[in-house]
Amino acid sequence: MYTDRQLAYKSLQYRREILSVIKRAGAGHTGGSLSCTDILNVLYNRVLRVTPETFSSPTRDRYVQSKGHSVEALFVVLADQGFFPSKELETLCQYGSHFVGHPTRKVPGVEQNTGALGHGLPICTGMALGGKMDGADFRVFTLLGDGELAEGSNWEAALAAAHYGLDNLTAIVDCNALQITGPTREVMSTEPLIEKFAAFGWAVRTVDGHDLGELSAAFAKPLALGQPSLVIARTTKGKGVSFMENQVGWHHRVPNEEELAQALREIDDALELPSEAEG
Repeated sequence: MYTDRQLAYKSLQYRREILSVIKRAGAGHTGGSLSCTDILNVLYNRVLRVTPETFSSPTRDRYVQSKGHSVEALFVVLADQGFFPSKELETLCQYGSHFVGHPTRKVPGVEQNTGALGHGLPICTGMALGGKMDGADFRVFTLLGDGELAEGSNWEAALAAAHYGLDNLTAIVDCNALQITGPTREVMSTEPLIEKFAAFGWAVRTVDGHDLGELSAAFAKPLALGQPSLVIARTTKGKGVSFMENQVGWHHRVPNEEELAQALREIDDALELPSEAEG
């Protein structure tokens, strides 16, 4: 089990690779991939019971990235977990590659195709209900964008998940407060999220989406018996790179050579801090 400090170091490595992958591909959702990096780090390195060897097992935990446009973060983490060689990411967005701008089941480790927003929570509600019907003990997780919650299908799924008491389901909102056309509150506000999901019958917790300890505690077990769990992760779009943070323009933008060099310098400076193992 990784310590928080070791995980923090891994998040920096992930962010470095995300930026490099996007630059090589010439396309990518930079800001949102950086905002959800810590969430994926905790899920795959501490919580999910799934490996390349167990991915076909009916008892595995399931993860669906509903905010599929932030696929670069997912691909980098899956490569680190050994689902495929990281070198394959060099083909991202190239003709004939399975590595495209959204998750596809042709990529090892991907549970479901996503990208059309509002699909992940309905899919996971069905997965969790199936698990309950089979008496299985696997858990189901999905990651949503805060802007994605404007899709009505999410609220139909939220109603159904509470009705069936799906406490094996955890939905996570990457709440970075920005979407492609501006601040989420201005484009289509879905606040107050806590009160809305609670009214639908969900157990809700708000955490710092970059605090690895808080994320770990929120994901470790269902928030309540007999209720689906919602974890609202307050995050920073473009997290880890000073000139990308909280900038709506970095929702979908590729850094130029100078910007990439500066971003990598900032991450490398952080990586040079001594790890726990080094004392």
